[in-house]
Amino acid sequence: MCLDSGSSALPAPAPARLVALGQALLERNDRGAALLRQRFRRDGLPVVNLLSSPGAGKTALLERLGRELAGRGRRLAVIVGDLATDHDARRLAAAGVAAVPISTGQSCHLETAMVARALSQLPQPLSDLDLLVIENVGNLVCPAAYDLGEQLRVVLLSVTEGEDKPLKYPAIFHSADLVVISKVDLADAVAFERQRAHEAIAAVAPRAAVLEVSARSGSGLEALAARLLTPSAPLDPLAPLAPLAPLAPLAPLAPLASLASLQP
Repeated sequence: MCLDSGSSALPAPAPARLVALGQALLERNDRGAALLRQRFRRDGLPVVNLLSSPGAGKTALLERLGRELAGRGRRLAVIVGDLATDHDARRLAAAGVAAVPISTGQSCHLETAMVARALSQLPQPLSDLDLLVIENVGNLVCPAAYDLGEQLRVVLLSVTEGEDKPLKYPAIFHSADLVVISKVDLADAVAFERQRAHEAIAAVAPRAAVLEVSARSGSGLEALAARLLTPSAPLDPLAPLAPLAPLAPLAPLAPLASLASLQP
């Protein structure tokens, strides 16, 4: 597990202290996740935690998804986590997607306190959105342990990464509700073996649904959009998709407790 990074000159904590510190960080984050999940449910908002290794195509996929949803009158917003720069957030904004960047510095994952602060910077209230995606830091290790209050955890596997990537990083794939095989337009060029990839996913994430998509060609985008907008619905990629219906708001919940205490 990755802890918040500090100066490399500091002495390393003793093992027992390190374990206690890690547990405290996760417990604090879990409390924040429960509050965020309550808030998202109150607004009837589907929220996706999107994870992958660097370069798997998260931002390109969200650019294309944003355009597709806008064409249907759906409103997408993205919270973009990265170690440094707001380049990805700018790309999404240029594609017409409301995007708020989070620069984590040396921290290799997002936490609920970061997400809570970013929510206040969105240009519209959550109740006006149809979908919120949290684009996590490109990393297949640290983010696996951090719940961000999402309804759906999506892990991308690019065809350029190799079919055995789920076997090398089992924890994050095991935590996935949906595995998206991205850049499938390049599958033939890189001799991607679909059956091996699907077998590897099934070995470590037997409960996860799997979709193959291409941000370039648009292949699989309709099925992906339907899944993200209705995260609790069963997925059958081979079945015809029903028209996307407006989201019905959930009944109001009790007032949300402040997240201020969770912020560092």
